[in-house]
Amino acid sequence: MNGSLATWLYAVTAAPEDGTPPRGLTGVADEPVRLVESAGLAAVVGSVPLEDFGEDALRDHLEDLEWLERTARAHHRVINGAARHGQVIPLRFATLYHDDDRVRAMLRERRDDFTATLRRVAGRTEWGVKAYVDPRSFLPDPDEPTGGEESPGTAYLLRRRAQRQDQETAHLRATERAEGIHASLAALAVATAAHPPQDTALAAYEGWMVLNNSYLVPDALGAEFTALVTDLGERYPAVTLEISGPWPPYSFTAPPERAEEAQPEETPS
Repeated sequence: MNGSLATWLYAVTAAPEDGTPPRGLTGVADEPVRLVESAGLAAVVGSVPLEDFGEDALRDHLEDLEWLERTARAHHRVINGAARHGQVIPLRFATLYHDDDRVRAMLRERRDDFTATLRRVAGRTEWGVKAYVDPRSFLPDPDEPTGGEESPGTAYLLRRRAQRQDQETAHLRATERAEGIHASLAALAVATAAHPPQDTALAAYEGWMVLNNSYLVPDALGAEFTALVTDLGERYPAVTLEISGPWPPYSFTAPPERAEEAQPEETPS
């Protein structure tokens, strides 16, 4: 352990020939970002104070949504900045090691895994696509009046059953449309990852999110992929498509199986 500091990991990349870290990047503690190298790999890291980023401090901070958002943005800003200099493997938020020597040991132990992953995502970029629908656009046509003479109670139950059936039909139709859009996009990707719909309170959207996927797309097909999203949006006006990226391959790189938790040193009472 580096005294009162721990090593925060952002990403792993191939070791640069000149050993120069990405310039001008600062991390979650406003610390300068640097490289820790071993086994032909480089970890993009920063030194953070255990007072703010040790186990107990992190547990408290994670309940502070403002702190969490600010720090997560800083974490991903470093990853995105490093990705502009070469392919990276993003590491999960709050991956901490006691010191740089432990990081070097981890790089040596996982050299084959990291090297294979870097090879797999080389020349490929992640794009995110979300699809939203207004359920009313997929409801079946209203049925003709039946002209029946049901009692008010029976009529009410029949209406409620019809409403449920209409909602089920609408959801099925919207899902089928989303599956068709996904199939078209997946044809240009080498891998896809499906994510659950985002919480409406957090993502601030109306209606249904029927697609929330990531696509690993060869860089040579990036322009074609984005054009296809635009074309599909025009082809299916009842579906609102939203594309984001290009991103480092967050959804297509496995993090280390095990990371140490940096524990603050005990101090005499």
